[in-house]
Amino acid sequence: MKQKDRMITAFRHEAEEFGLLLRSIPATVVTFFVVSVICMNLLANKTLLQLEWIALDGGILISWLSFMCMDITTKHFGPKASNSITVLAALINLLTCLIFFVASAIPSNAGDFSAFDGIFGGTWFILLGSTIAFLASGMINNILNWMIGKGFRKRPDGKLAFAARTYISTFIGQFLDNFIFSVIVFVYFAGIYWDGFHWTVLQCLMCALTGACAELIMEIVFTPIGYRITRKWQAEDVGREYLNAIGKGMIK
Repeated sequence: MKQKDRMITAFRHEAEEFGLLLRSIPATVVTFFVVSVICMNLLANKTLLQLEWIALDGGILISWLSFMCMDITTKHFGPKASNSITVLAALINLLTCLIFFVASAIPSNAGDFSAFDGIFGGTWFILLGSTIAFLASGMINNILNWMIGKGFRKRPDGKLAFAARTYISTFIGQFLDNFIFSVIVFVYFAGIYWDGFHWTVLQCLMCALTGACAELIMEIVFTPIGYRITRKWQAEDVGREYLNAIGKGMIK
């Protein structure tokens, strides 16, 4: 088989597997995940707190939900499935931002929509930074979550195992998400395009650390819900067709 034919076959296989995943994973989780990513991108436009040694943006208010959805998906369907949904959410977010930009660019004589245009028109480097940070941290979170879960051989479905894989992967993933985003946006591009406004690397580190701690607390609060969801999926054999198709059986 030629290289081109092998690539086409592999692409078709991945497309079929992804289509099966979308039919298997509960729509509610995917919906919450995508909406949280879109909201996170919008909220990141506002700095909530800026002191000499710390700075926080509005994205921390919702990003915990994105990571909880990834953790639930990784636990039941595996890291590849969670990475696929992560990419899907990023693409939908980009499409949404494009629609927002077009809407903001269309002139209107019905009133002053400058505030609307300023928010929904977006800033290209914020979108760039959030997309890179989200994809990188999301995939690291998913793989780390799965690896930690594999370490619990006696009670892989117990509360301790779920808490350990969720808390550790979320903290590291959130830290990387916050740090990558803040460095790209507030250290590099902000100083160029926002009249000298920028964060220091120390502020980025403290933002990443403080944000990760805050989001971890939110994750801890809602972890019992995530745990019950995964147990319910197991009891109801959710996604069996997908799990059988990839030859792994029920992921523990």
